[in-house]
Amino acid sequence: MTDALPLLVVLPIVLALMPVVIGRFRANAGWIAAAVGSLVHLGLSASVLATVLTAGRVSYAVGGYVPPFGIELVADGVSATLVVLVSAVTLATVIYAHSAGPRSNTFYSELLILTAGISGMIVTADLFNLYVFLEITGLATYALVATGRSPAAALASLKYLLVGTIGASLYLLGVGYLYIVTGSLNMADLATLLPEVGYDSPLVLTGFGLIVVGLGVKTALFPLHTWQPDAYAESPDSVTAYIAALVSTASAYALFRVLYAVFTPAFDAAVPAALDVLVVLASVSVVVGSVLAVLQDDLKRMLAYSSVAQFGLVVAGFAVVNETATLGGLVHLVGHGVMKAGLFVAVGALATVAGGRTVDDFAGMADRAPVVSAAFAVLAFALVGVPPAVGFAGKWQIVLGAVEAGRWIVAGVAVVSTLLTLAYFARVVERLYFRDAPAAADVADHPDAAAAADADAALTADGSGSSGTNGTAADPADVAVPTVSTPARLLVVAAAVAAVVLGIFATDLVSVFAPVVEVSFQ
Repeated sequence: MTDALPLLVVLPIVLALMPVVIGRFRANAGWIAAAVGSLVHLGLSASVLATVLTAGRVSYAVGGYVPPFGIELVADGVSATLVVLVSAVTLATVIYAHSAGPRSNTFYSELLILTAGISGMIVTADLFNLYVFLEITGLATYALVATGRSPAAALASLKYLLVGTIGASLYLLGVGYLYIVTGSLNMADLATLLPEVGYDSPLVLTGFGLIVVGLGVKTALFPLHTWQPDAYAESPDSVTAYIAALVSTASAYALFRVLYAVFTPAFDAAVPAALDVLVVLASVSVVVGSVLAVLQDDLKRMLAYSSVAQFGLVVAGFAVVNETATLGGLVHLVGHGVMKAGLFVAVGALATVAGGRTVDDFAGMADRAPVVSAAFAVLAFALVGVPPAVGFAGKWQIVLGAVEAGRWIVAGVAVVSTLLTLAYFARVVERLYFRDAPAAADVADHPDAAAAADADAALTADGSGSSGTNGTAADPADVAVPTVSTPARLLVVAAAVAAVVLGIFATDLVSVFAPVVEVSFQ
């Protein structure tokens, strides 16, 4: 199924044109295209994973031009697993957005383009091609954040565009330096040529630094994270769940590919100071992100800063340059995507019922939305690292690898991060289960509930947001007694179950990833 690799990119782009072509004649053209596209994309990604598990690494030469001169698409145990995650989250987002909004044709087109960009980032084996997909991902994310249709959302999308452009430009400059000294852009070819040039070459070191900083911006490592809290907080709930699960995940994976498929562990042996700096920066991101999350009252901002910390931990695992820690970083990368997608959907669903999304707004929600509250608690403790969830499996591997490599700073910040993660999630769970819910009248009078009702009525007119069952403006009585939609409930429960199942079968996940990592250390 090597032909499935280009289809993972081409199919979403082609289907993204469908709402543009027939959208004027069929109002739900966007949703149909997205639903069909996500289902077919899931089938393609599953076939790629099945092929990798049976036959090993597969590749595809675009246009028949073989590398290093042609563009190569590659799937191995790690990338194939990630494209399945992309497909699953895309399908879940389409299902969730159908009930929660936005529902405009442009939204679904942008979502499909973003799916294509992220898929391309994961399967490409060419550094310049990776830049192209980075830009596609960045522009699509910018457009999706702007679907929040508020001045704050517009500002957040503009900030993302500016900061993301800087990050992509730095990455491209780094690639340019490597091309100057090697004459190649293929990752495998670069891994052979860079030792011949010399890892301590000023041009090689400059290229490494620029690429790492550029991808650090996209991954949202501290202090390069400034775009993320606003983007997460101001986006529609469905958009936030998608970008939180996949956008930074794909960037962190790209960083893994650069470290292990381009520079290889030999670079760490030749220039240990470079990875030492990356370890320190990632560790600072873990601590600062966790502390900032503790200080937040807005749940979406809390989860945004949590992502800064969690991706810092993933990158720290990669920077240890140890098989155990690297495998832990990859497991945590996949697990974080599942857990964070579920948490954002849960926050959006609970906020609909509570009339707000601050910690205090969630008081007593376990009585009013027991299923979603329970799933939120499971996902929260999974991210903390409570066994047998996948959060424990990934963090445990990172800590073990850090200890094996003598990187005590990474082991220490992992423990500190776990305690701080418990601190901010414990606040939320305490409100859910051990505080009384406000009276119905108080909920109806909540300013956020009134704003939600007004926004609902406004967005219903153009079909881009939530609406009642008959497409009319929300009735005050309906706002006073809101309920969690069935799709949201099912998706949050599915994410919670997936987080636990992935943790139980974490050894199998490691066995899928291990051949990819072992090759880098040979």
